[in-house]
Amino acid sequence: MLIRYGTLKSGKRVPIAEIYTKIEHGIDKSNVDSDAVKITERLSSRGFDVYIVGGAVRDLLIGRKPKDFDIATNASPKEIKKIFWNARIIGRRFRLVHLYFSRKIIEVSTFRSGQDGENNVYGTIEEDVKRRDFSINALYYDPQNEYILDFVHGYKDIRKGRLRSLIPLDTTFAEDPVRMIRGIKYAATTGFKIPFKLKRSIIKYRSELQRCSSSRLTEEVLKILLTGSSLKIFEMLIDYKLLEYILPVIYSLVAGHKVTYVQFLTSLSENDKNVLQRHEARKGRLIAGLVQSLIMFPNDYENTTTLFHDIFKEIKHLISPLTPPNQEVEMAVVKLFRNEGLIPPKNAVRKKRPPLDKKSPSRRKHHDMNRYYKK
Repeated sequence: MLIRYGTLKSGKRVPIAEIYTKIEHGIDKSNVDSDAVKITERLSSRGFDVYIVGGAVRDLLIGRKPKDFDIATNASPKEIKKIFWNARIIGRRFRLVHLYFSRKIIEVSTFRSGQDGENNVYGTIEEDVKRRDFSINALYYDPQNEYILDFVHGYKDIRKGRLRSLIPLDTTFAEDPVRMIRGIKYAATTGFKIPFKLKRSIIKYRSELQRCSSSRLTEEVLKILLTGSSLKIFEMLIDYKLLEYILPVIYSLVAGHKVTYVQFLTSLSENDKNVLQRHEARKGRLIAGLVQSLIMFPNDYENTTTLFHDIFKEIKHLISPLTPPNQEVEMAVVKLFRNEGLIPPKNAVRKKRPPLDKKSPSRRKHHDMNRYYKK
């Protein structure tokens, strides 16, 4: 293991990070997304520090295939955009860059400073790591040298199979309640243990989830349904009584009702199989999998159009306060209709609006990777 040193104001050099080599961490570079590697190569060739970060590094270390590859660098969003023509800057409070490919988006963020504020304040890698939520998500992988930089002993936490918050427990969940959902998700998907103090803090602050916006809760629930481990995650969310603040109607129907609870978990298990075996990623079908055990089709109904609207309203009620696009909810109704052997009424699903920018990089065909770089 190598050591990275920093210098204090007094001029004294001190160790600030552990550096694990390929022999030690064992990550096979061929398992890293090739486009992500090429992005790091291009930024590195321009003199920037650049790493693959977060969940991708964690998953590679435990032998799982990452779903996404996020990148962090000391290049500013404007500098990144000058290098990649398929780049789009997003965000207001803190700007990020999305690099668009034919079937994916790779997110590139600039190192954040330790300062809070409305403006974009960039910093160093040492400052950036302190803004990470859990130690297992705070590792930086350098594909060029095949090193892992570890400032917070996250590598050891992964090897020991434990979840550890990098932010004090008396502030982290009050600062951002969504971290509780993520903590449960990480524990369920990795099998890592939640230490007693962390568990106690989640239980203590769970009511803080009421402050979360509907859009953030919607995003987190859809991410859970996409993991292929939604059964285990929802079991833990119910055990920790977090679901009461995320999906209160569903929680009221399943908590303490054994038959409904078992049916709900069976439905989630089917959803997980579709995600893992059929690579299901359509939001409408994921929503259908979430609610199908709780929807009752009447034996008698006026017509399929009226029935369609009734089921639509019922789904909206069940998943409140989540706010997925209405079209996705309509697609969920279509799926449930077909499960019941019913034909959905014509024009039941509204058409998607075409993108405003027809020249968006996401619409361009993906041929040669070099087309995505400015020379």
